[in-house]
Amino acid sequence: MDIVGQLVTIAAVLLGGLATHFTNHRMERQRTQYTMLTRWDERKLDAYAEYIDRVRTCIYSSVLLYEVREGMRSIERTERDLTVELADAEGRRGRAFERVMLLAEDGVVEAAHRLNAAAHAIDWRARGTTEGTLDEWRELHKTAFQAINGFHEAARDDLGVSGNFHGEEHGSRDLILPRTRQEPES
Repeated sequence: MDIVGQLVTIAAVLLGGLATHFTNHRMERQRTQYTMLTRWDERKLDAYAEYIDRVRTCIYSSVLLYEVREGMRSIERTERDLTVELADAEGRRGRAFERVMLLAEDGVVEAAHRLNAAAHAIDWRARGTTEGTLDEWRELHKTAFQAINGFHEAARDDLGVSGNFHGEEHGSRDLILPRTRQEPES
């Protein structure tokens, strides 16, 4: 075999080795990127779910406090105890909100701010910091649950979940509230 043939063979082996090395490097890099994206998506999902859970817990605590304050419900716990429970729930919601701020993209952050504002309005009314009618109280809840749906939509977009969350059937459903108590006729 002549020297040119040997050089061509060596060049082909070197080129094949470089191509294999480049391909393996690129595949490993893509695998690492996919793993990182998946890991962050899992953390985002956990943060989003925890935040919604904390918001709902605050709303339920607020409803209980409001109903006791307004004389709509009678329970064993005092108004003071219910206020302390609400404060604890608000603290947990605040910490969950901070996790969302650390992990989320802009659309989710904006939706979280809107939801936080709606939840605070309910908390303030429950404590008596703001005043209003029962109908206004109910409107606060409608606003909050619309904000929850907006947060869900933004979170689904961020996580790449396909489907239409605000379809006709879902959007036509409203927050189910009990009717206002009727005073007995005299």
